[in-house]
Amino acid sequence: MSTSKPPEETLADVVIVDYGLGNLRSAMRGLERAGANVTISDDTADFADADGIVLPGVGAFSEGMENAGPFRDALADAAADGTPIFGICLGMQMLLTSSEEADHAGEGEVEGLDFIPGDNVRFAEGQKVPHMGWNELSVRRDHPIVEGVDGEFAYFVHSYYAKPDDEDAIVATSDYGVEFPAVVANEDGTIFGTQFHPEKSGETGLTILRNFVEFCATR
Repeated sequence: MSTSKPPEETLADVVIVDYGLGNLRSAMRGLERAGANVTISDDTADFADADGIVLPGVGAFSEGMENAGPFRDALADAAADGTPIFGICLGMQMLLTSSEEADHAGEGEVEGLDFIPGDNVRFAEGQKVPHMGWNELSVRRDHPIVEGVDGEFAYFVHSYYAKPDDEDAIVATSDYGVEFPAVVANEDGTIFGTQFHPEKSGETGLTILRNFVEFCATR
């Protein structure tokens, strides 16, 4: 497999939200390779000047939303302004309205960001969880984030998956005993997420990150 060189110039300024969860440094390195000038920040003032915002995430939905609470209004403002917002793994699930995970853990109903209406559901009984490993991506509709990745493989680690209210929100799928959304996006396409980790997905992930950075640069 060839190793791609990073772009010679910075294409976009990207902020990674530091809310206490996620592979911040590996996401930062991947985005820098993709041509972004990256800031890891817990200061909402940085969101307004960003060309794009990344919401990473590893862990439980309830903990993620609790930690992200102080950033909720600023993320909503950025979304309203049309700033691209990219959720990764748990960060993608947080873009939806709710998750069965909180209820399953006895933590009651936890409200997500609700940028993409829908729920996150657990894989069925009998499925080994977490789903961990490389799976093929099947692009269902056009979106800049998935340009050039149809049929490629990405790295997943998760026990829950998104179930958007509107099936048109599903950009790409993968299969783990059931077909599930691997990439989702809101109606105008500016808010989107990947269930897989692009920063751990080799050339496929780098393509996704470059697509994101180029999308930010053209907004």
